[in-house]
Amino acid sequence: MREKQSEYKEKVLDLRRVTRVMAGGKRMRFRVTIIVGNEKGSIGIGIGKGLDVAQAVAKAKTAAMKNIINVKLKGKTIPHDVNAKFSAARVIIKPAKNGHGLKAGGAVRMVLLLTGVRDATAKCLSGTKNKLTNAMAAIEALKKLK
Repeated sequence: MREKQSEYKEKVLDLRRVTRVMAGGKRMRFRVTIIVGNEKGSIGIGIGKGLDVAQAVAKAKTAAMKNIINVKLKGKTIPHDVNAKFSAARVIIKPAKNGHGLKAGGAVRMVLLLTGVRDATAKCLSGTKNKLTNAMAAIEALKKLK
């Protein structure tokens, strides 16, 4: 069984080993966060858990493909300023002129790159360093674009 070639690119945002304490000891699992995007305005994020990394990646990829949203872009930037909050994370994304480049850090940069934004400025105003929360805040901001 061959997998068909997808137009979506994927990036592993976060990989964590999580532990559940049971009566007999500790149970280890892996949690993977994946972002998928086609660099033409579509983006999705998914979380998968599994006993090994490969299983968690497969589950996360499936979840990300189910959560895809379409974003309205204006060339290689966004149409207007937008800000959003998700949990403890706050993000501001501003458009920029052609050739300015993408000035953003961490998870927000990864989300914008896979969406297809090449000229923008973004800032995380939150106190959280959690990549998943910051990525979700960036996606919430992109959902607000008109």
